[in-house]
Amino acid sequence: MITCFIRYEIDPFKTAAFERYAKAWGEAIPRCGADLIGYFAPHEGSATTAYGVYNIADLAAYQVYRARLAADPLGRENYEFARRERFILKEDRIFLRLCSK
Repeated sequence: MITCFIRYEIDPFKTAAFERYAKAWGEAIPRCGADLIGYFAPHEGSATTAYGVYNIADLAAYQVYRARLAADPLGRENYEFARRERFILKEDRIFLRLCSK
C-alpha cells in the first residue's frame, strides 16, 4: 500500500471553490478505486496550502485509477471546474509508504 499526498497551492480568495472541488472528489475517488483519506482546506496559518490524501495498492493500480477518474463523468466535470475557475495555482504529488508499523 502507498499513500498519495497532493499538496495544493490555492488562491486564498477561492477557498470555497476548492472545498466544492474536494467534496466532488469525495464521491469520485472511492468509486474509481482509491481509498480516500480526505481533502484538507486552509483553516489557520497558511491561507494558500491545501492537501488531498488517499491510499492505493501500488503504482500499477494508480495508473488504472487515474484512467477511471479521467473517464468518470464527475471526475471530468471536476477537472473542468478547476481549469475554468483557476483556484489551484500549483499542485505537487508525492507517493509515500507507511514505515512506522
